[in-house]
Amino acid sequence: MTAQPLDRRTFLRLAGGAAAAATMMSAGVSLVPLSAEAGLWGLELKAFNEHEAMTLLKVARRIFPHRTLADVYYAGVVKGLDEDAQKSADTAKLLKDGVATLDRAVGVKWSELSPGYQLATLQAQPKLLETVKGKAVVAIYNDPLVWRHFGYEGPSFQYGGYMHRGFNDLTWLPDPSEAASPKVG
Repeated sequence: MTAQPLDRRTFLRLAGGAAAAATMMSAGVSLVPLSAEAGLWGLELKAFNEHEAMTLLKVARRIFPHRTLADVYYAGVVKGLDEDAQKSADTAKLLKDGVATLDRAVGVKWSELSPGYQLATLQAQPKLLETVKGKAVVAIYNDPLVWRHFGYEGPSFQYGGYMHRGFNDLTWLPDPSEAASPKVG
């Protein structure tokens, strides 16, 4: 097998996934592959079995679908749900029963359904949908590595706000008006 040339985008995507894994591991999150053939990231979980964890990861991905984000970013959602399930029997029951109901909805495992059927069966379970969505929005979008992935520099209050940090700089537009990009200084 010959080595394929690595373009810039592929390198950055792979490096970003590695950086995310390193950051999560340094934060005490232990990552192990859930399924070697699927190549999914999993966690040492106490409340969920492998199937439930993979399904919840895919549910989070269906709710917030970012093709360029690696599964390791979504694994944080599953870890958070697992922690919640360990603290509350009601949450554990909701999530476990929700996965089972998704799998029974059309007689095929939910993860094997087309995206349209996945969404339809997920929308039929509003409590499960809201629980996963609530955890996912925080776990995904509060992650500084995800911010970097999307080009967000993070909050700027510690730097005095956005006003003098390029907020009013439209130099990326050809010939911006003076009102759109006033001179600073």
